Amino acid sequence: MIFTGWDTPLGLAKAELVQKEYEGFLVPDTLKDQVTAMDSDRDEMDFAAIDDLFMVIDKLPADPQFTYAQPNDLHGIRVARPAGPRQLGTPTESDLLDKFHGAWIGRAAGCALGKPVENMGIRGQQGMIGRKAIRTYLQNRNDWPLNDYFSGVDAGDDLQLSCPLSQREQISFMEPDDDIHYTLIALRVLEEYGPDFKWRNVAATWNACLPYNAICTAETQAILNYNNAVPRIAASDWVTPEYTRTNRNPYREWIGAQIRADGWGYACAGNPELAAEFAYRDACWTHTGNGIYGEMMFAAIIAASFVVTDAIELVHIGLSEIPVNCKLAEASLAAVAQASHCDDFEAYMDWLEVHYGDLNGVHTVNNALVVIGSMIFGNMDFHQSICHSVEGGWDTDCNGATCGSIVGAMCGSASLHSSLVTPLNDTVRPSVIGFQEISMTELAERTLRVYQKVSGSWRS
Repeated sequence: MIFTGWDTPLGLAKAELVQKEYEGFLVPDTLKDQVTAMDSDRDEMDFAAIDDLFMVIDKLPADPQFTYAQPNDLHGIRVARPAGPRQLGTPTESDLLDKFHGAWIGRAAGCALGKPVENMGIRGQQGMIGRKAIRTYLQNRNDWPLNDYFSGVDAGDDLQLSCPLSQREQISFMEPDDDIHYTLIALRVLEEYGPDFKWRNVAATWNACLPYNAICTAETQAILNYNNAVPRIAASDWVTPEYTRTNRNPYREWIGAQIRADGWGYACAGNPELAAEFAYRDACWTHTGNGIYGEMMFAAIIAASFVVTDAIELVHIGLSEIPVNCKLAEASLAAVAQASHCDDFEAYMDWLEVHYGDLNGVHTVNNALVVIGSMIFGNMDFHQSICHSVEGGWDTDCNGATCGSIVGAMCGSASLHSSLVTPLNDTVRPSVIGFQEISMTELAERTLRVYQKVSGSWRS
């Protein structure tokens, strides 16, 4: 049975072929041609035929030349990871409160900065790829390099922003966005269920707190799989992460889990291993492989950023929590090596687009490398790093938010003198039930209480 949510059944099938090849399965040209033919005859579409097509796709053979080892279980991931620090020291609780506040501010500022150009960054405009379109937009308004929220002033170039409430002329709070919503969800899960939460608790919290139209791609398909199974067998454990993350879910290695890392990293400040474990529990029912690893890596990086200040050291700490022989680890190590040979962030992005530009604009791997490059070339400076993460294109609000969390946690709110801070008025107005309007100051205080509960469990 095809459960559609994010796309049509045929759209899911087309995306599934791309995902299967990326995962190391052999996809014959005849099957691609079959899908192309179905696309041209969509008026006569036979949904039973698409169901049959998925059955064929599900039985595709593995490519014997695929050399990556990418387990989906936590034990397998830990066996395959390199050595790491696992636990670090932590700041005093008074310093942590300031750092939690900085992390929330950074996440909101990065998200708001990238939000008006998210569609431009992913899809491009006027025949230009996203990064070039963003740069052209700014140059035409004498705003290059990026240094402030995007202005919606008309320059006669037909390049279009979105999200006016996050544009320079109107911004006065952090408006609803999934990059903020999932961090709030993590806070709610930990407040309600504590450090022993399960993936089902995350799913239940989505159902209780998130409007369906606030959920995208892999998350849409996973919650649809979950809700179509659970009501009929409510008391059963039949529905499994293996089912919810894979059934008609071709987006399982896209960025959706990676943007959910932050709340777990905050709660586990100084403990990257536990942050990665929390991230695994959150990711395992919506994503596979590199989709899971992206959330684990950045949860570990964020947890470490409360203690560690060096960008490359942070990347290696993140990599120590994911399999050494996965595509994300390979790409991240290549990016760190390449960064040492590039004069600036623009040259780095030129390399990144050549080597990873064929991935979808909301894939985990290419966007992770944008954040890594932003940290390195921004020298972990709050303002500069966030601006780079949005200049890089692709999923601009996601990358801005993730980078903002890292540098905000490292710096703490008292050290933030960026022009990106004041316009938000310390206020978030999300589309999450129970968080309709809340200050980042209160979020920091609640995060500290969660941290105290979590740290008490692993320190005892």
